[in-house]
Amino acid sequence: MNANSLRKLCMALPEVTEQIQRKNDRVLKNGGKMSVCSGLASSSRYFFRAGDGFLELSDFPGIRPAPYLARAKWVQIDPAICQFGDAELICLIKDSYRQVLQKLPKKTQAAIAERV
Repeated sequence: MNANSLRKLCMALPEVTEQIQRKNDRVLKNGGKMSVCSGLASSSRYFFRAGDGFLELSDFPGIRPAPYLARAKWVQIDPAICQFGDAELICLIKDSYRQVLQKLPKKTQAAIAERV
């Protein structure tokens, strides 16, 4: 899965917004909280929260702890090396979305649930 496919997937999820930061970083947010990050180029590496599967995922080729975000259990995916199929990555990204949603204040969660 490349960064453009990742963007399409995330933008289809409820209440996801996109911001371009530092001129070439795409940040997809869920309820104002960072959910997924990537570069603007299609071949860019991307980052998302892995949660409890962080250590196991970090052992696979093309997946490593995300710089500066590893303490929050985020992983970095290199699409040129990663051997996971699109279906596996979609499940991981949707799980990341749910984890970020659960960390939002209850009031924000309720507002998002109403709009879905």
